[in-house]
Amino acid sequence: MLSYLTRRLTESFLVLAVMSLLIYLLIGLMPGDPIDIMIFSDPEMTPAEAARLRVLYGLDQPILQRYLAWLGNALTGDFGYSRLYNQPTLDILLPRLGNTVILMGLSFILALAIALPAGIYAATRPQSPVDHAINLVAFAGISMPPFWLAILLIILFAVTLGWLPAGGMGDGRDGWDDLRHLVLPVLALTIATVGGVIRFMRAAAIETLRQDYVRTALAKGLSGRQVVIGHVLRNAMIPVVTILALQMGNLFSGALITEQIFAYLGMGKTIYDAVIGNDYNVALVGLLLATLTTLLANLLADLAYSWLDPRISYQ
Repeated sequence: MLSYLTRRLTESFLVLAVMSLLIYLLIGLMPGDPIDIMIFSDPEMTPAEAARLRVLYGLDQPILQRYLAWLGNALTGDFGYSRLYNQPTLDILLPRLGNTVILMGLSFILALAIALPAGIYAATRPQSPVDHAINLVAFAGISMPPFWLAILLIILFAVTLGWLPAGGMGDGRDGWDDLRHLVLPVLALTIATVGGVIRFMRAAAIETLRQDYVRTALAKGLSGRQVVIGHVLRNAMIPVVTILALQMGNLFSGALITEQIFAYLGMGKTIYDAVIGNDYNVALVGLLLATLTTLLANLLADLAYSWLDPRISYQ
């Protein structure tokens, strides 16, 4: 297991290195730079001053040389300075990463709490009215774009009913107010996630129910509940775990849209603002953290396989 973890962590480090180069090149090749924004905001800036600032920030150097300089600093823990917020990059990103973890974590837990029982229940009653109703709800959740769903929730609960705030975050001093601000973005992400998980859970459970060991367990006198909990659920979770790991990337992209619509200060909104404002350091490190989240989710999925099925070993 130790050698497997070492190999996977090494592979993850290489993926992050390649992604950092690609992201840096893509951001660096975007038209304009921070000095152009300064010139636009201060028309009295002379060309000499602009040239001096480009030299000061290293923007006059080739892009690969700038990347190597950034990489060398990053390996020492220096991820640069945010030009939009006038603070170190990590001081901006780490609190907002925590906000996104709360948002994604709550929506992910709620989606699992709804999707796994619903998928199992539909699988044990195929082609029944309940199965058709669950499938209809799942298809509706899959079909709705996150931005459209978020707007509908704002119109219903914030504008029409006035029950919840339309966006923003609490000030951290009132837990109830903070929770009220979380309800709509968490609900939007949960609805966007739960449909796909229900469909995969239902399909995996139906396939598992056809296996010989399930018929044997029923023939031995076990009740339907015992068979579902002790045999079907654990084995059906093996393919679903893979989907859940991939859903983390989709959930993060959905969070980016949701955070922007609800003005929620998380990683998605921060990355969007950084890209629009040519804040290279914040955009680069934020996207690398998103990549790291996906890599860790896939590693946890691989470890979960061996727990769900003892026949799988990484020795």
